[in-house]
Amino acid sequence: MKKVRVNDIMQRGYVYTLTEPAGLNFHPEFKPELTPKQMLQLGVFGGKYMTDCTAEFPADWFEKARLCAERHDPSLNFFGVNASQPLSVWQEKGWIHDEDPRGWFQWYCRYYMGRRIDDDDRQIKRWKAISRHIAQLKKNCRPGDIHCRPRQRQSILHWAYDSRKM
Repeated sequence: MKKVRVNDIMQRGYVYTLTEPAGLNFHPEFKPELTPKQMLQLGVFGGKYMTDCTAEFPADWFEKARLCAERHDPSLNFFGVNASQPLSVWQEKGWIHDEDPRGWFQWYCRYYMGRRIDDDDRQIKRWKAISRHIAQLKKNCRPGDIHCRPRQRQSILHWAYDSRKM
């Protein structure tokens, strides 16, 4: 088991343990279509999301990542649109917990690396709830038409579903 110590803008002195091999032994109901590395390369969260915490994750995740340290830039998103809400909205809704102050994607990156915590079931339940957006996309767009509902497609991409293939 490996311990990871986090010291970045949003977390100081947080330590977690990796208990599973990276990318393996996921909950049987959690089947993301994209890895964190793939998501970062495609362009998610306006490129701002992970710019101060790259040391926590494998360097190769960031080699081709579409990032912008200065600001949130929707043009860096795969679909070129803003599909994010401010962190304050997520905090108000109670979706942000102390272990992962950046939210679901931070949880997913750490889960992918092998961390398992009590919050996993809640986060997996949230991931599964995106199926309602996928259903809307399939109902209203021709298969493979990546120009149909770009904001909804980008949002789905933020949850590790590959909306390019829907």
